[in-house]
Amino acid sequence: MIKRILLYILAGLILYASWLMLLLSLPYTSFKPHVDFLMTKQLVYHLRLWRVSFYTHVFVSILVLLTGLLQFNWYLLKKYPGVHRTSGKIYVLIVLLFSGPSGLIMGFYANGGLPARISFVILATLWMVFTYMGWRYTLQRNWQKHAAMLIRSYALTLSALTLRFYAFLIGTFHIPLHPVNRYILISWLSWTLNLLIAEAIIKWGFEKINRSFPAKSAA
Repeated sequence: MIKRILLYILAGLILYASWLMLLLSLPYTSFKPHVDFLMTKQLVYHLRLWRVSFYTHVFVSILVLLTGLLQFNWYLLKKYPGVHRTSGKIYVLIVLLFSGPSGLIMGFYANGGLPARISFVILATLWMVFTYMGWRYTLQRNWQKHAAMLIRSYALTLSALTLRFYAFLIGTFHIPLHPVNRYILISWLSWTLNLLIAEAIIKWGFEKINRSFPAKSAA
């Protein structure tokens, strides 16, 4: 019961954070170059590839967060496997065709210099690899590895939220860091800690994964 309550709380926090992400994305619908984060990207905004990648990444982020979250609803998996399959296909397609590639391109131009760029490039690459492997294990009907890979993939999806959360904490507690060093730190923490938590969840919850993904289950 406690674990279930904690999962509900976590899902609620993700939904709330996704709503905030949507609100943050709305100003960019003006497609003007001097909006919020874009103020820091004036040196690359003129690059069409970067602009397309940025707007693609921003506008599909909410879909990735929501469809990914649906993958971990055990009730839907057991009672409505069609919803699980459809949302999973949407998640995989968006990550592999839109969010992942656009995030990779943006990573090469990230603020914070080479250390931050390396972080975001690794993040985008692992995100696409885990998502692709999750899909491949589905075709092989290897549900355990499928679930493990999707947990890793969604942990990296949530880096969009944790990055902003860490930035909020550093600002709130007035941690004395140079802006560049702060951004580098956040760029690495945003996904490495998520991945460590994902590995712990996989190890802790593997028995539940076995029960939820029987041999003939649909995923």
